[in-house]
Amino acid sequence: MSTLINKVLFTRAGYGLTILRIFVGIIFAAHGAQKLFGAFGGYGIAGTAQYMESIGLAPGNVMAILAGGTEFFGGLALIIGLLARPAALGLTFLALVAIFTVHISNGLFMTNNGYEFALALLGGSLAVLIEGAGKLSVDRAITN
Repeated sequence: MSTLINKVLFTRAGYGLTILRIFVGIIFAAHGAQKLFGAFGGYGIAGTAQYMESIGLAPGNVMAILAGGTEFFGGLALIIGLLARPAALGLTFLALVAIFTVHISNGLFMTNNGYEFALALLGGSLAVLIEGAGKLSVDRAITN
């Protein structure tokens, strides 16, 4: 196996990170399904695109598809632990964009639409990015 692929897939993490990865993946995948498919009370691509445009992220359709796709497919990747580091990188960037374009001006707490939830997801994504997918993952199975 090439050195680059091994570095991307390698994990030294244990079961704790596996649990964190799965839970964070479920949350991201569900949010992506809201944006892409209108699932779980979401607005689908059209509604998400309109919102993206309203906060200055244009073109709205492209941004909705990029955000929803990153959340949905990145979340699925975290759930199964396949290419977890690249998925976590995309989700880290997405969380930073959400924090600084939507939530930062509202303070920390969720009761005011603050950034605490996005910050927690950012922390989970960064943990996977740094440590890898954990013991129960496709990445680990490939590298062993």
